[in-house]
Amino acid sequence: MNIVALSGSIVGSKTRTAMNAVVKELKEKYPEEKVTLIDLADFKVEFSDGRNYLDYQGDTKYVAQTIMDADAIIIGTPIFQASIPATLKNIFDLLPVNAFRDKVVSMLVTAGSSKHYLIAENQLKPILGYMKAQIVQTFVFIEESDFYRKEITNDDVIFRIQRLAEDTVLLTRTYTKIREEKEEAEYGF
Repeated sequence: MNIVALSGSIVGSKTRTAMNAVVKELKEKYPEEKVTLIDLADFKVEFSDGRNYLDYQGDTKYVAQTIMDADAIIIGTPIFQASIPATLKNIFDLLPVNAFRDKVVSMLVTAGSSKHYLIAENQLKPILGYMKAQIVQTFVFIEESDFYRKEITNDDVIFRIQRLAEDTVLLTRTYTKIREEKEEAEYGF
């Protein structure tokens, strides 16, 4: 299984801190799985201009291709001005409409206020659904008060991150098995 952890912002440290915790959990509990962390702060991604993602070069092509090759994607995003950051929206715009078909996608959200809890429900889930993702229904929401000096200090948040990693892997394995059984029944191989 190929899992991509996407940290969807180029500023701040909280989302990256949380994504590091997810990646650590995945690598410790599921060492047989390939896990790739993409922090958009580490890449120079072009703005989408409507081209096929394969027609881009450099970092843009690498990020898009890595996401397209994934079986599961864990999206980490901060909430800015009651919305997802433009850098994350740009990633969605770079990819084809069916980019997440047969992929499990889970979410981790960092925010300065509990008032932003519904942004994932009202903005992110509809985009992922439109792009045909199999969405892990529960997501991790982390407030600013759960961090101290670039570390997560809330044990409940750590537990929820562990559960998110587990749910992502188990759901991906389940959907993969179902797809394989369906293909075998339909095509006999």
